[in-house]
Amino acid sequence: MTTNMISESVSETREKLWDHMRNPRMVFRTLSCGTNSLLLAYLPYLVDTVILQQVLLPYFERLPDEKIDPDTILGNVPVAHVTKTMDYRQVSDHLVRGWIYLQIEGMACGLLLYVARIPSRSLGEAQVETQIFGPQVSFTEDLETNLGVLQGYLSTDLLTNVTITIGKRSRTNVEVCYMEELAAPENVQTVIQRLRDLDIDGVIDSGKLVQLIDDNTFSIFPQLILTERPDHVSEALLEGKVAVFVEGSPFAIVGPSSFVDFFKSNEDLYIRWQMASFIRLLRFSALFVSLFFTATYVAALTFHYEMIPSALLVSLVKSRSKVPFPPLFEALLLEMIIEFLREAGARLPFKVGQTIGIVGGIVIGQAAVAAGFTSNILIMIVALSALASFTFPSYMMSTAVRILRFPIIVLAGIWGGFGIMLGASFLLIHILRQSSLGRPFFLPFFPFRLQDIKNSLIRFPFYSLGKRPAMTRSPDDTRVPDEARKKRPVQ
Repeated sequence: MTTNMISESVSETREKLWDHMRNPRMVFRTLSCGTNSLLLAYLPYLVDTVILQQVLLPYFERLPDEKIDPDTILGNVPVAHVTKTMDYRQVSDHLVRGWIYLQIEGMACGLLLYVARIPSRSLGEAQVETQIFGPQVSFTEDLETNLGVLQGYLSTDLLTNVTITIGKRSRTNVEVCYMEELAAPENVQTVIQRLRDLDIDGVIDSGKLVQLIDDNTFSIFPQLILTERPDHVSEALLEGKVAVFVEGSPFAIVGPSSFVDFFKSNEDLYIRWQMASFIRLLRFSALFVSLFFTATYVAALTFHYEMIPSALLVSLVKSRSKVPFPPLFEALLLEMIIEFLREAGARLPFKVGQTIGIVGGIVIGQAAVAAGFTSNILIMIVALSALASFTFPSYMMSTAVRILRFPIIVLAGIWGGFGIMLGASFLLIHILRQSSLGRPFFLPFFPFRLQDIKNSLIRFPFYSLGKRPAMTRSPDDTRVPDEARKKRPVQ
């Protein structure tokens, strides 16, 4: 412990900091201010050199000639954040975050001055969770900017932050945000405890962190929501949920989250409740289309010809007359081609990716039919299944559904309709067993909560949503008081 204590000698401090940092870009400056000898240590690519040259250095030059102590500078230095330290480890941790270390010769302590200029992009529109109505701004990689944007949406002192440093080598700052009177203490403590229990080299992005703190690592379904939208996080906090921000990541983690939450979009709150209800029902219908449409085709052609109407059966026979492969292989081939095109479009530059997705799909589809590899009807079915998966607001849930489509198709090709029911039953049982921060994942259907049904598959008018979700177990579960609902205008 004593080896990390700051020495009174400036030259010894310089050597110790060099041993701790080992950074060739480290800058050490010695200033003579009367009888005082000052040491400045900083990383030039992390500090704001304008503030250093035009504010701090002139201030140090105006220091009195007589002997001074750090407390004199502590109360007068023109910097917003100043902290006193006596530990080399604390100094090195702050230097890599854009702080300047100041020490006076003969003093066994120093000052840390915050003058950081961390490179980051400015606020822009959301790229992943796009929407027509509502706020268009998204988070950035700068943690302070994200917290400022969130505070702009929730201008209240109830918004509470807890800072945790994760990673033995990355030393990444993580902020846990919640509303003091709305979030259940057990939810907050669960998140904080899971973060503090992590023993890992480093965490670079929230996408990695969410896999380390969720309830079931082996489940394909995401149990915590990743979002880049400040309005989404704000609404979640008002429901009593907890949000986690990772330094360097533009995505926030929100929990606890139910299975239904992954099919909700914040845009549902900005349009009429009838429109929002229709769109939500459309998304849940798309879930079944994406999972079972292609599998139903394979099962019908392999085992259940009698279920197909005779008029349609004639078209199917003509369409597949030149196809040499069984329906199972044909369906898997087309599904793989669709996934190839989707992944290629996502990894290529934006304009090139769009062209590859459209032209590649048309050319490959027409060539496959002409060569007799597949039928026109299956191309339409696979295209509809792929299109349905794009309706989900959550990219993680959309990817999970895309992957699950393959084993269900295989089950349909092996056992027909029985295989589809077997796969659906397994998925349902698996979802019922999941949890999010210890809360049931399939709320409000299991356990059944009638009040929360009003904002699940459909969205009732706002005055009908008087209670917060049961999943959050908020200490204050009243969102709209009964008096306010009684006073609402009625035509």
